[in-house]
Amino acid sequence: MTRSRPDLVDSGVPWLGRVPAGWKTKPLWSLFERIKDVDHPEERMLSVFREFGVVAKDSYDNINKTAENRSIYQLVHPGWLVANRMKAWQGSVGISSLRGIVSGHYICFAPRHNEDHRYLNWLLRSTAYSNGYAVLSRGVRIGQAEIDNDEFRLMPILLPPVEEQRAISDYLDRETDQIDTLIAKQEQLIATLRERRRSLVRRALTPADSWTTSRIKHLATTTLGKMLDAGRAVRDDDSLAPYVRAADILADGSVRLTDLNEMPFSAPEMSKFSLQRGDVLLIEGGATVGRPGFLEADAPGIAFQKTVNRLRPGADLVPRFAYWSMLALYESDFYVRFYGSVSFVHLTGEKLREISIAHPDVSEQSEIAGYLDEKTAKIDELIAKTERFIELSKERRSALITAAVTGQIDVRAAA
Repeated sequence: MTRSRPDLVDSGVPWLGRVPAGWKTKPLWSLFERIKDVDHPEERMLSVFREFGVVAKDSYDNINKTAENRSIYQLVHPGWLVANRMKAWQGSVGISSLRGIVSGHYICFAPRHNEDHRYLNWLLRSTAYSNGYAVLSRGVRIGQAEIDNDEFRLMPILLPPVEEQRAISDYLDRETDQIDTLIAKQEQLIATLRERRRSLVRRALTPADSWTTSRIKHLATTTLGKMLDAGRAVRDDDSLAPYVRAADILADGSVRLTDLNEMPFSAPEMSKFSLQRGDVLLIEGGATVGRPGFLEADAPGIAFQKTVNRLRPGADLVPRFAYWSMLALYESDFYVRFYGSVSFVHLTGEKLREISIAHPDVSEQSEIAGYLDEKTAKIDELIAKTERFIELSKERRSALITAAVTGQIDVRAAA
């Protein structure tokens, strides 16, 4: 059982707020010594994840590639403080429980203290300290903010008595494990619901004997968007217009039509690259090649760029049926399977026009599309509720950590 503490006083640090009267602060430099120990290529690779702290690099998906010359990486030991100087404000900081090597761009500190390592990890990864890192970071844009090394050394580290540090660590280990277990179950539920959704679409689109198979060029017109002509001189009859790019085709099948980038279009170009209700837009390349989006309404004055294909169904193809058919292809890894020998798959207009889809008459297409709209909407609602539950659980987890490490709650009597 926990309770609020009555003995809170102003810490004197704006981003830290009020803390228990008996707790003290020390500058980071008095607890840690910065060391850069390189030339250990045989050691295991570690990384700092904002969600998990310092972990083995291969234990989670990581888009950052390991350099061929591993000698430039820094050796760290259990108890060492590791910070990604560019992403500290996002939470990419932690006390390592492992021995291994980390990026040469990180800043690493050897411990020179007798405090509890687990408590310091919880503290330095708390929301309160992420806010502190943001205050100490400098940059032109927030995404490129880099922590100031000299100010980082002076950062006040909040220290309760060591026994209370251990009590806080035990409490947070126990409570966050319960929350993490609950989150993992909800994430598994989402995976199950998404697979159920994919299976539903596959079954509904399984061809019957009465269906016809046609290439898209016989059912629809296709157009690849306009090449981005950045830097081109604006012609007299040009006007700036917003355009849809691949990033605006969202995973839920919708298309973002607000806060779009702009570029010059002539009147003939605007006519060619116009968008209207019922258009199916497909990502032209990259990791999500072929992912479709559907325009629920007209989009006057909005065009689309070369990273997007427009599929405009004709009289023999119901627009929503076209969308579901293209989604089924995307979810079956159709593009990777058929063009997998190419290092970077592109869905050119020529390739798109030659793709075959199975379809019944337009009446049955409408029935199938309506059925899928109704059934998937119910699944999507369950997924959205579960995602919201996970979001709230993560917020509660974060708030609990900050409350415990800053003394807002007293965990000493917690069983």
